[in-house]
Amino acid sequence: MNHLFPFIPLLLALPAGTGGQEDPQMPFTEHLDQQQLVTLQWGFNDVQGIITFRLSIRTTGWVGFGFSPNGGMSGSDIVIGGIGPDGKYFSDRYATGNSLPLVDKQQSYTLLSLTENDGHTIMTFQRSIQSCDREDFHITASPVKLIYAYGTTDDINYHGTRRGTKEVNLLKYMPRASLPHTEYMDIRVDNITIPPIHTYYHCNVMRLPRLNRKHHIYLDYELPENAGLPIGGEDSDMFYRLEIHYNNPTSEAGRTDSSGMRLYYTDHLRPHDIGILMTGLTVDPRLGYKIPPSAANFHTYGTCNTSLFTKIVDGPVSDLHVFSLLLHTHLAGRKIRAGIFRNGSQVDFLSVGENYNFEMQQVTNVGNIKTIKPGDEIVVECTYSTINRTEFTKMGFATTDEMCLVFLYYYPAIDVNACVSHPNMDNLTAMLEKDKQSTSLDLDAISTYEELLKSIPQTQVASDNSNSEVYTNGIVRNMMNTFGQLSQRSCHSKQPGS
Repeated sequence: MNHLFPFIPLLLALPAGTGGQEDPQMPFTEHLDQQQLVTLQWGFNDVQGIITFRLSIRTTGWVGFGFSPNGGMSGSDIVIGGIGPDGKYFSDRYATGNSLPLVDKQQSYTLLSLTENDGHTIMTFQRSIQSCDREDFHITASPVKLIYAYGTTDDINYHGTRRGTKEVNLLKYMPRASLPHTEYMDIRVDNITIPPIHTYYHCNVMRLPRLNRKHHIYLDYELPENAGLPIGGEDSDMFYRLEIHYNNPTSEAGRTDSSGMRLYYTDHLRPHDIGILMTGLTVDPRLGYKIPPSAANFHTYGTCNTSLFTKIVDGPVSDLHVFSLLLHTHLAGRKIRAGIFRNGSQVDFLSVGENYNFEMQQVTNVGNIKTIKPGDEIVVECTYSTINRTEFTKMGFATTDEMCLVFLYYYPAIDVNACVSHPNMDNLTAMLEKDKQSTSLDLDAISTYEELLKSIPQTQVASDNSNSEVYTNGIVRNMMNTFGQLSQRSCHSKQPGS
């Protein structure tokens, strides 16, 4: 896996644009669908703790909007409204599965207005940013998965294809600007047949035009205004790979794909080049690192000591400013967290992915820039559920294997593309030999195994495309509780009626 792998998801995850009438009370706008039929405007007041939304959907039927833990319907916090034959209707609901959401006993949303105009239903409503209703979604300064659905009538029933999801950082929104002075190229796949196998890879290698001058690839929504991805120049012979993963487990015949992407570039350079750093647990099946079966919450750890960078990079290493990231595990992954440690103490979180969904992977904006200083340590923690598995799961490349990775998008770029670690597995050889025939471990054994993997010396590896530096006595620092965990504890500590 090289450091260019996450670049393609970055471009594919970018929104189609923003628009709508400017409102000083709701200055932020996002189209939630590619056809721009569903538009969300919002604004918030930190002092009052209130966030206000205006949802506009091109329909005269019912409309729904909500917050989802993983992009799906189950566990979502939803509002549904419209104007029917008997007048306006509006309710706060929650979903327990892929069925009609239930009405919440505590109605936490306030309807401000609801109109139908020129074929659109426009619903304006507000709620508290933080809520102690257990059926309400807790809004933080991290990206949140927004979901929508709508009908063609006021009979609230199955929406069919009239639904979607989009991840937006509501409290740390970065509006998109125009793209001046750009050229572009299109890269497409044409009518590719998806074969009846579990996983299929289609790879297009694209060599950019010969550029004698250095250029930047950039799109303003995801990339800061002062940074771009470098291409071209007299000494550059760079190419990029578009890798598409197909899945057709039911062997459905006639499935094809004709998707693609548009790549913008410009010679009006920004001040900084962008880099991508892979962090987390080393991906190498030969190491013998395994996740036990029958574990409801098994944790793995990878750590990176940035002091290793000075042995690879020529010259001093500057602060690294992280603006986006991509979380990655496979099917057993449930949570991913990444923290920054300075002088042995945690100073910030890079990522708090408490509801990871393998089917909903994308690059997300961290909301505000996170700074990694020279000598800082990065710790990545992944949580897995193997409760329904009867065999050990190895760390590897297959979908049924596992990974624990966080790709960091940062500036200014340095010549380091990976900084990962793994426990010294020699210390575990005897235990793995003893248990390799087992189909399960009791809870005490699982807990002991997890703690041992965390506590034994970590072999840390930092590398560029041709060189690497190794440190064999790394340690895994303990992470602090997340903001969401602390807020929920605060809610639970309140007396009824308080």
